[in-house]
Amino acid sequence: MNRLSEEEFHREAAEFLDSYTSRRSGGTGRPVWGQGDDRVSVVAERAEGEQEEIARLKDYRAALDRAGLAWINGPAAYGGRELPTPYATAFRELESQYDLPDDGYTRFSVSTFCPALLTHGSDFLKTTYLRRLRTAGLLACQLFSEPGAGSDLAGLTTRAERRGDGWVLNGQKVWSSGAHYSDLGLCIARTNRDAPKHAGLSTFLVDMRAPGVEIRPIRQLTGGASFDEVFLTDVYVPDDHRLGEVDQGWRVVVDVLLNERGAIGLESGLDEELLARLVDLARHTGAARDARIRDALADLHIRSWAARETTARMLSGGVPGPELAVTKLILTDLLRRAGDIAADALGAALVADTGEWGTYAWSELILGLPGLRVGGGTDEIMRNAVGERVLGLPKDAR
Repeated sequence: MNRLSEEEFHREAAEFLDSYTSRRSGGTGRPVWGQGDDRVSVVAERAEGEQEEIARLKDYRAALDRAGLAWINGPAAYGGRELPTPYATAFRELESQYDLPDDGYTRFSVSTFCPALLTHGSDFLKTTYLRRLRTAGLLACQLFSEPGAGSDLAGLTTRAERRGDGWVLNGQKVWSSGAHYSDLGLCIARTNRDAPKHAGLSTFLVDMRAPGVEIRPIRQLTGGASFDEVFLTDVYVPDDHRLGEVDQGWRVVVDVLLNERGAIGLESGLDEELLARLVDLARHTGAARDARIRDALADLHIRSWAARETTARMLSGGVPGPELAVTKLILTDLLRRAGDIAADALGAALVADTGEWGTYAWSELILGLPGLRVGGGTDEIMRNAVGERVLGLPKDAR
């Protein structure tokens, strides 16, 4: 079978997007100062209109599926197109030029969970869930972290006990992004208390509407509540919803975390829209007249370009390993630098809302950055991973 050339694929994809929605201003995704939503955030905080936005996203993902674009590099058996990964990357870049729904609601389902499900799931689980997750027919969340087990995830205490043809789960999870709107939760629980802490763990697909699942929002510094804590009380999970072998769940967790860091890494170069907003802010406030600010902006652009090239080089060699930790460190550093520039340009307007478009809105990014530095593994954990598993340095004393 003759494979589509990249030019033919680009033309097909552009025709679909043109028929579905309109291009952003100028066709480049560059914002216009004073127009549209001025919010700048690390993790979009949604309250009003969340269900409407999810509905828009579901409609878009369903349209992608009908057009054969929902899983460009995925296996045909589960709705994929089986095209090379660069085609999927090119499509993401093309999407950035169009007015499309926020894909944050499906980021875990599509970029993090589906690859792990494809690797570790049974034929039943893959057939039942992969296509529905890729098309947003179902939304999933991660149930890993606990009050006493964050970066040291293997220290978790949620337990799963055999009961007939399934398992009964009891415990508490925290910092679960989007649990309140998710249909499924990927949960890690202890199934063998006598095994070493990295062993004796198993992973399960939990119905987030099942009896015994209680979800409570967590109010953050930004004022939003996109994260939740989840309480599991005698929650029954059929054994056919176990992912991977019994007591071998840590392998699944490692793959999921690598996928998560890879998804973050794909965004390691700052979004062009955010960079453009920052330049416009410096011009609007007069900070661009300061040589120090101009140097910082130029440095940020260069670092962002280098980050994208670094990530592309890592991904070009196939499935990357622990070196992907570098990309998350790069992203948090770039966002910190962007926040510093915005703070210098705004002064008191960063913390005192004057109602002026595009000014106080930057406070949400700065307040949300500490959460990103913790999510998916703290900066310290990432540095240890690079030092020990990439550079071969002696292990940190534990």
